[in-house]
Amino acid sequence: MTRRCAAALVVLVASLLLGNAGPAQAAGYRYWSFWERDGNQWTYATQGPSTTRPSDGDVQGFRFAVSEDSGDATKPRGTADFTTICAKTPAQDGRKRVALVIDFGTTTDAPTGETPPAARTACAVTAPDATTAEALAAVAKPLRYNTNALLCAISGYPQTGCGEPVGRRQPTAAPKKDTEDHGPSLGLFAGAAAVAALGAAAVWQARRRKHA
Repeated sequence: MTRRCAAALVVLVASLLLGNAGPAQAAGYRYWSFWERDGNQWTYATQGPSTTRPSDGDVQGFRFAVSEDSGDATKPRGTADFTTICAKTPAQDGRKRVALVIDFGTTTDAPTGETPPAARTACAVTAPDATTAEALAAVAKPLRYNTNALLCAISGYPQTGCGEPVGRRQPTAAPKKDTEDHGPSLGLFAGAAAVAALGAAAVWQARRRKHA
């Protein structure tokens, strides 16, 4: 191994270590998430709004935000229940009432150039077998779907886009150091050892040639 070759390997290993030292930028998706109200809590719906058939008195919610997945999804805001939302909508024979919470999200999650409308609630009166999508269409048109039947817009918001990937915004302040300092990772130590070993090999080769 020549001194030049060893030096090149040292630089290569060091650059790989430094390149992998920083955290990867996580990607999220900008979309409308669908929720069901269970008592005082929101739960992520297990079906889509086009296949869910709520009962009379149910509360359903929609929230527009940037999320990585269902476990990271942002819940609709507000604590309004069925009695509050449908207080001015009397029951009708042969019809059902579905309370809807529509949260258009914040400016942080809004597409560039768009401003989210204020969150609102609505009491949809539909046929007994109507889906949540039909209840939503009764009170929040226009709706927009893509070719895969993914809900893209409610009441025309947002005007463009549909579930597109969005880079996560990095925090402006450095995160606080963990109170339990576990030190550098094992991979970092191993990489440092590899760099040191390559450096030693280069020196040994140089000395061997000098005394040959």
